[in-house]
Amino acid sequence: MDVNKYVLDANVFIEAARRYYAFDLAPKFWESLVHYSERQQISSIDRVKEELDRGKDDLADWASCEFHHAFASTNKQEIFTSYREIMNWVNNQDQFSSEAKSDFADSADGWLIAYAMVNECIVVTHEAESHDIKRKVPIPNVCRQLNIQFVNTFEMLRELGVKFM
Repeated sequence: MDVNKYVLDANVFIEAARRYYAFDLAPKFWESLVHYSERQQISSIDRVKEELDRGKDDLADWASCEFHHAFASTNKQEIFTSYREIMNWVNNQDQFSSEAKSDFADSADGWLIAYAMVNECIVVTHEAESHDIKRKVPIPNVCRQLNIQFVNTFEMLRELGVKFM
């Protein structure tokens, strides 16, 4: 039986920490992320960790102390190759503004997708697919184009069978 592997976008951590799964309200959420990361079913990437570290808050501390082992390196040739393919696709899309393309290139998003592509992971993000948006390159748009699965946090939790008791 194949086990799904999930790679998490920064917004999964940030939204949870700041809104519905705050550390003091829902510690089981954070414990489940660690648990499934130890089973190699949940991970993220080094570039997402860099984004989280900029917060200098409880989330950055948790990422450094509890989840540090789960941030994979993107410094691999096959990831660079996939990233180049992703950026070529993004840059050839008339839908997105030049600023959106530049922002995408400067963020962890393309690297997250490249990591998922190389490692056959499902991308977990709160971004929604949009065929009209011009000011941002949504992760799901790129994933759909490249046949990479994507889900949101709640779909991932259901697929893993997580229950907060």
